[in-house]
Amino acid sequence: MGSKKILVLAPHTDDGELGCGGSIARFCRDGNEVFYVAFSTCRRSLPAHLAPDTLEKEVIKATNILGIKRENLILFDYDVRDFPKDRQRILEDMVKLKNEIKPDIVFVPSLNDLHQDHQVIANEGLRAFKNNSLLGYEMPWNNVSFNTNYFIALEEQDIAIKIQALKEYESQKNRNYLNEDFIKSLAYTRGVQIGARYAEAFDLIRWVNW
Repeated sequence: MGSKKILVLAPHTDDGELGCGGSIARFCRDGNEVFYVAFSTCRRSLPAHLAPDTLEKEVIKATNILGIKRENLILFDYDVRDFPKDRQRILEDMVKLKNEIKPDIVFVPSLNDLHQDHQVIANEGLRAFKNNSLLGYEMPWNNVSFNTNYFIALEEQDIAIKIQALKEYESQKNRNYLNEDFIKSLAYTRGVQIGARYAEAFDLIRWVNW
């Protein structure tokens, strides 16, 4: 796929892995430079018995498994479910990221994602990176509809790495979308659509060739 700078914008820790973890693993395997930005570590929504930095520690381990360099992991601390009130600040952070990283491809949540925080990252991402190639990643439990008009074919090892990375989110293990069978089945379904063993599907928002 050539050497590119890939930027993954995740509203919360684990969203990027869920939406495009297999593709991240492939990008890293192919020698691309991947940057991962999580806008909330959800410290104020964790159960009382867990340390406030639990998800911060988990995302560091998970992204390392995917192949992302520690210096390419950027964490913000916006309050979960309150992104709409911080829309302008988030946009300003994204503009800084655009100028500093100069990414070739940017991954954001789908523009049809129901979660209010995901909507902010998708919409402000479109504003900040309107001159970049933009792909919306799939989270079926949140998507009202989803256009599967861009696919990335994956190997067995990419899906295995995605699953291994997601297992680092011990604090989230009861979420049904973290089920290994679901993750593998969705990747298999998307692979069938393009005649590959596995794949991840994306909503092509904008594509720019230079």
